[in-house]
Amino acid sequence: MQATMKALVCRTGGKIELTDRPVPEIQAPTDAVVQVTLSTICTSDLHIIHGAVPRAVPDTVLGHEFVGVVTQVGDAVQNLRPGDRVAANCVTHCGECWFCRRGYVNNCAHGGWELGCRIDGCQAEYVRVPYAATSLNKIPDVLSDRAALLTGDILSSGYFGARLCEIHPGDTVAVIGAGPVGQCAMMCARLFGAGKVIALDIDSARLRMALEHGAADVGIDPEQEDAAAAVLRETEGRGADGVIEAAGGENTFQMAWQIARPNAVVALVAMYEKPQSLPLERMYGKNLIFKTGGVDSAYCDELLEHLASGRLDTQFLLTHQGPLNDILAGYRTFADKSSGCMKWVVTPYER
Repeated sequence: MQATMKALVCRTGGKIELTDRPVPEIQAPTDAVVQVTLSTICTSDLHIIHGAVPRAVPDTVLGHEFVGVVTQVGDAVQNLRPGDRVAANCVTHCGECWFCRRGYVNNCAHGGWELGCRIDGCQAEYVRVPYAATSLNKIPDVLSDRAALLTGDILSSGYFGARLCEIHPGDTVAVIGAGPVGQCAMMCARLFGAGKVIALDIDSARLRMALEHGAADVGIDPEQEDAAAAVLRETEGRGADGVIEAAGGENTFQMAWQIARPNAVVALVAMYEKPQSLPLERMYGKNLIFKTGGVDSAYCDELLEHLASGRLDTQFLLTHQGPLNDILAGYRTFADKSSGCMKWVVTPYER
């Protein structure tokens, strides 16, 4: 009889339920099974619950951001063995298709956002990871699980946004959204040489956190002042050299192109629940470059090195935690913007 475990399942209609599921087993030679030591609740999970992710499969275990210990590996996995501590890439990728060979792992012909969306994810005691050799990264011994936890999703998303902006030393980068992805984008913009980082958010606590932890130099609340005018004030009247849109709000897409200087890059890494319009007639002459897409987390080993060296540290974003037993309460807290929750860390189930 197959052993069972606790797992959070998203049913049809967005109902979530902590229930018993079989402990996953190797299904293909490229698989690994990982015992989850820490996972998180992500805004993308809320999008699935809200029905905003058409490709999501009902009755799937949620979750895609985690660290853990390898318990089994398939015969084709040569770079991992049981006992290895690993950080997971939220994007499953084969490493061999046309897209993977060029570093576009988010567009893998055989993978993509699978965990917690189309196949069972990590808000469970164990998770099966396809293409484990390329989708799992060993955690350096100097890093704790907490220090490495955000590597494969939130930090990768922020890093991706910063890379898209083609930042030059001394540039001013504006980041819309001071949530977890936004604050990671701010830190990564600094890593790429940004001279000034401007955070824009309507949540004063999140702006304060970004400023207190050095992620941003300037905080702007678009509900308190005109965002475009405030950014012009901070950039000698030009606008931001790069804009990273990490909020996905009702008006943040429009704000992104409005605060950018002419010939700037606007990187859109947010996930929207509603269609957005591109008013080209109002943008004519700004010569903007738009870059869009989900996280292209091809740089996890590089990010783990930055974390190990101290050039990046995301642990201040881990504001709340609780065992898998309490994950339903965790979802309520995470979804409540007034709670001050940036990331809810899910610790192992307590028996």
